[in-house]
Amino acid sequence: MKTGIVDVGGGLRGSYGCGVFDYCMDKGISFDVCVGVSAGSGNIASFLAGQRGRSLRFYVDYAFRKEYMSFRNLVQKGAYLDVQYIYGTLTDQGGEDPLDYDALARNPSQMIVVASDAVSGKSRYFTKEDLKRNDYGIMKGSSSIPVVCKPFPVGDRLYYDGAISDAIPLGQAFGRGCEKVVLVLTRPKGMSISGKRETRLSRFIRYRYPETAKNLCLRAKRYNEGVARARELEKKGSVLIVAPKSIEGMKTLTRDKKQIMDLYERGYADAAAINRFVSPR
Repeated sequence: MKTGIVDVGGGLRGSYGCGVFDYCMDKGISFDVCVGVSAGSGNIASFLAGQRGRSLRFYVDYAFRKEYMSFRNLVQKGAYLDVQYIYGTLTDQGGEDPLDYDALARNPSQMIVVASDAVSGKSRYFTKEDLKRNDYGIMKGSSSIPVVCKPFPVGDRLYYDGAISDAIPLGQAFGRGCEKVVLVLTRPKGMSISGKRETRLSRFIRYRYPETAKNLCLRAKRYNEGVARARELEKKGSVLIVAPKSIEGMKTLTRDKKQIMDLYERGYADAAAINRFVSPR
């Protein structure tokens, strides 16, 4: 039976998913297909490389640096969040916390990274074959939040955060033959989002990237519908939703170390349900 996991990301709330993956590493749980969106792409990269605890350092240590995100970045680089620092300076070989590229490449699991084409608005599903040593552009593109970041170039195209066009990409796991899929959310599974913030942000890019602006306005509707479908599949036994019971008002870029660690610990504890799901007795 093929199994998959989908991590939808969520900025610094992604520490919840980090806890889920660290639990899986501790218990020797693996998946045939791993799908990451935005910060979720970084989580699955560390997971597939077998680097327990690595992703957590990005949430509780590096995120508090000015180089990671700051108004200084906005003034000097035109982006509040510097994905090049996160997935380049820190992550490259010789960096402060390098990704073990060789281990990632050897891992037989499929890796899917979701990004949104800034011009066409269409989803792009990158694979492990799109990665190269010291070239993690697909994760930079997948994590580039509109307005907060500039779109990131991969090849001859520009990409924004994958959640804009496909927030709940369960189809990427089922379409690759998975019979059971774990869906990692960073909001309570009963929580709907309004989309007001995305609609406001869309105004800043609607002239330069009109298709991305349209997707931003539709994102909340698509997210809510995607979670609703996942809950129906959960009733049928093909999906397990792992999600925090509360996020206590924590937003995408909220830098509160206690909240970040609390979410990590909840993710680690909640991941125990995966044992029963992938290995039913």
